[in-house]
Amino acid sequence: MLRRATGLLARPIISSRARPFSTDLPAAQTTDSNFVEAWKKVIPNMEPPKTPLSFMQPRPPTPSSIPSKLTVNFVLPYASELSNKEVDMVIIPSTTGQMGVLPGHVSTIAELKPGLLSVHEGNEVTKYFVSSGFAFIHANSFADIIAVEAVPLDQIDASLVQKGLAEFTQKLSSASTDLEKAEAQIGVDVHSALNAALTG
Repeated sequence: MLRRATGLLARPIISSRARPFSTDLPAAQTTDSNFVEAWKKVIPNMEPPKTPLSFMQPRPPTPSSIPSKLTVNFVLPYASELSNKEVDMVIIPSTTGQMGVLPGHVSTIAELKPGLLSVHEGNEVTKYFVSSGFAFIHANSFADIIAVEAVPLDQIDASLVQKGLAEFTQKLSSASTDLEKAEAQIGVDVHSALNAALTG
């Protein structure tokens, strides 16, 4: 029995076939023709929705040397904030903590949490508050950041954030059901992250 178990552990757990990286894959179609046809039959007077992929350009292959700039695509479900923007660095609020991304960063997928996303371009820093989403860091010094919602930090009213934090804190302390507690906790977490972004 031990020999059989040891034999299983000795087998390689990584396939011998090399999987292609995202930069090696062919460019995906931005729209599915069957979906568009079905959409136009049901809603002929409205354009079909776009996906974040429709805002992104095909990526070049991984260069032999590290480029001096990081190319960033920052998209929302309804708009593109940054498209092929060359920057020095981005700092993203991942679920494991703040993550700085420079040119040449190792390939990574990071889940975003509510927090501050900052884009550094020379001495200029543009800050956004993001609610959630994912960041895809590619080996060719491209970063695709897809957020559910994002707002430039200078458009957020600090007094409304304080008011919202107080309201959700009160709701959390008076919640009686699990659903009420969960909804109030989400409100507290988001408003706390907003407050930290504004004061930090």
